[in-house]
Amino acid sequence: MEYLFLLAGLVFLFFGGEWLVKGAIGVSRKLGLPAFLISLTVVGFGTSMPELLVSLKAAIGDLPGIALGNVVGSNIANILLIVGLSAVISPMYVTRDISRRDTVVMLVTTVILAIALAFQAIPAWFGGLMLLALFGYLTVSYIQGRKSGCCELDMMTDCLATWKILGFLILGLATLVAGAELLVRGATAVATDLGVSNAVIGLTIVAVGTSLPELATSVVAAMHRRSDIAIGNIVGSNIFNILGILGLTSIVSPIPVADRFAHIDGWVMLGATLALAILLLFFRHIGRPLGAMFLVAYAVYVISMA
Repeated sequence: MEYLFLLAGLVFLFFGGEWLVKGAIGVSRKLGLPAFLISLTVVGFGTSMPELLVSLKAAIGDLPGIALGNVVGSNIANILLIVGLSAVISPMYVTRDISRRDTVVMLVTTVILAIALAFQAIPAWFGGLMLLALFGYLTVSYIQGRKSGCCELDMMTDCLATWKILGFLILGLATLVAGAELLVRGATAVATDLGVSNAVIGLTIVAVGTSLPELATSVVAAMHRRSDIAIGNIVGSNIFNILGILGLTSIVSPIPVADRFAHIDGWVMLGATLALAILLLFFRHIGRPLGAMFLVAYAVYVISMA
C-alpha cells in the first residue's frame, strides 16, 4: 500500500504543478500583471500552505519549536534542493520580470530571522511586526506590478475564462497538498520498513514533505522554460515562510529557539539565501553545474544531521 501512496503522490504532484503553473499564467494575463508577481504571491504563498498548516498545528499544540524547524528547513530545501533540481533540469535565466526588490526582501528577511535566532527567542510582538512587514511588502509589490504589466511571452498566450483560471489554481493547489500528504505517508512507511531511524525520517522526508508543492511547481515551470515562475515561487515562498508563517505562529505561541537553530541551521539558511541572492542580483543565470552544486550541498547538509 505504501508504494501505491508513493506513486499516487508523484502523479498528484505532477498534475498539480501543471495546473498551478497554467493558472498562474492565466491570472497574469487576465490582470495584466507580470507572471513573476503572480508566482511570487498566489503560487509562492499557495504552495506554502502545508508549512502554514503544520506550523499552526504545532503552535496550538504547544510545540512552537516544530514550527521554527519547519520554516528553517523548508527555506533551506527550497533553495538548495528545489532551485538546484530545477536548474539541473533547465538552466534558469533571470528575466526583467524577476525583480531585484523581491530578492533583496528575501535576503533582508532572512538576515533578520538569523539575528532573531541568535537571541534564542521570537516573541509575539516580533511576530506582529513581521505580519505588518508582509502586508506592506504585498501592497508595494501589487502597485509596482500594475505598472509593469504582462511580459511579451504571457501576452502571446490565450486568455482563459475566469472560471477556468480559478479552477486551475484551486485544483492545482489542492492536488499539490494531497500529493505531498500521500508521498510523505508512503515514503515514511517505506523508510520505516527499511529500518531507517525516526531522526533521519524527520530531518529528510517530513522536512522536505512540506516543500513538495514548491518542488513540483518549480520543476514543472523549469520544464516549460518558465524561470520567472520557478524562481518567483521560491522567493515568494521563503518570504511568506518567514514573515507570514513565523509571524502568525509566534503570535499564537512565542517561539523559543534551540541552540541548534542559533548555531547551525540558521547559518545554513542564511548562507543558502545569500548564495541565491548573489546569483539573481549579479549573475542573473543559474546553470546546470551550479544546480548540481546546490544539490550536493543539500545532500551534505542532510547527511551531517543524520
